Amino acid sequence: MATAYHDDGRTGSYLVEGRTGPWELVIGLEVHAQVVSNSKLFSGAATEFGGEPNSQVSLVDAAMPGMLPVLNGECVRQAVRTGLALGATINRWSRFDRKNYFYADLPQGYQISQFQHPVVGEGAIEIETDEGEKVTVGIERIHLEQDAGKSIHDLSPDRSYVDLNRSGVALMEIVSKPDMRSPAQAGAYVSTLRAILRAVGSCDGNMQEGSMRADVNVSVRKAGEPFGTRCEIKNVNSIRFIQQAIVYEAKRQVEILEDGGSIQQETRLFDPDKGETRSLRSKEDAHDYRYFPEPDLLPLELTEEFIADCAASLPELPASKRARYESELGLSPYLAGVLTADADGSAWFEALLANSAARQAKTPAQVAEKAANWMTGDLFGALNKLGVEIAASPVTPAQGGELLALMADGTLSGPLAKQVFEIMLETREDPGAIAEARGLKQVSDTGALETAIAEVMAANADKVADYRGGKDKLFGFFVGQVMKASGGKANPAVVNELLKKALG
Repeated sequence: MATAYHDDGRTGSYLVEGRTGPWELVIGLEVHAQVVSNSKLFSGAATEFGGEPNSQVSLVDAAMPGMLPVLNGECVRQAVRTGLALGATINRWSRFDRKNYFYADLPQGYQISQFQHPVVGEGAIEIETDEGEKVTVGIERIHLEQDAGKSIHDLSPDRSYVDLNRSGVALMEIVSKPDMRSPAQAGAYVSTLRAILRAVGSCDGNMQEGSMRADVNVSVRKAGEPFGTRCEIKNVNSIRFIQQAIVYEAKRQVEILEDGGSIQQETRLFDPDKGETRSLRSKEDAHDYRYFPEPDLLPLELTEEFIADCAASLPELPASKRARYESELGLSPYLAGVLTADADGSAWFEALLANSAARQAKTPAQVAEKAANWMTGDLFGALNKLGVEIAASPVTPAQGGELLALMADGTLSGPLAKQVFEIMLETREDPGAIAEARGLKQVSDTGALETAIAEVMAANADKVADYRGGKDKLFGFFVGQVMKASGGKANPAVVNELLKKALG
């Protein structure tokens, strides 16, 4: 019985402990990324998520007789841009093929895909786990294909329904090499790939909506032995589920092998409620799909000019941005990694930085660390509680910049800034207006503070005597009393300075 799952402490591989010792995991991922485009891969039907069932279906998508596919050039462009961002080979000549299989939500009885000649060839991406382990994961290929529809089984006790809105939507299937050895590496790979796709703008990466999902290939072996027989876990739509599926599947395979059995190559599904994988069907090989060239589409030939235009359109990629944040802004690797993990997050940070620097008359590098800490701490924490993404933040980067400037110039203390920020989240008002209207500005008036200090000392004459007699720790008591008397609005630095003089 496989009972343990741990880091071996040497290679970064995670091992499943069985009766016969440790087993190594071998993991490869086939990520299906829905291409950002206004229309489908071979028709003009809309691709917007959430439409009424079967309201975005053309005659081509419904496989009406005589309807011919017409290739969407924007989908090709997005696939090429993605390949370039992954450092992959762009194939100047590629071809579409028919992949034949029958299912209720596949009206044609085949899928138009790419088999032997994909539009993008080999590449690689660098990943880093939360533990700091760095790994290079090879990309085998990226091919374009049309998505199937969706079968819905929970609307009736005795029948299933089919929604063809997704039928024909363009997918990039990004196939990794079997270079990952742990759930942590698989999670880091998907996170890194998602960040690249979102930065490029070729896929929105919304796994909860199904626009990015993964087929997870898992096998186990003794260290140094050839690859074992793999099983494929289909359509896993969250990083957490991917990691859970890998752990369960690896243990299942080890138990079978140590009991004298053999692994059957098959397709499985992951049940997130039970945390287990279950057999779906025997794994098909290429010959089972009877691939042949798509007769209704000419081969795809790309010009050097087209590829150069795609390359010129690429934005700064997450890895380059992270390196820039570390070298030019002086951010820690952790902060730089968090802020570049998502395109919307890094865009928000750059806008915050620009506003903060302008309001404080400083360079971005001079305000970067405080801005980064506030954003990854206060802002992300608040958004997480609200359950909203950074793009829908009720606080704008300009308002965040103003709040940081008010803290920098002493108008707001840390505690007062937190109060103002909470009000900003509720009302969407500017921080300066909130502080003014609600009397939340920090008090730095030495006259008012000296009066408060004199009153505190008069009320605690015995403690003043004790302090002057050598009990230095009472200083904190006096600071607390003055802050209490001011309603928490006194400037702590000014209070400390004035108290030292008065008590001395």
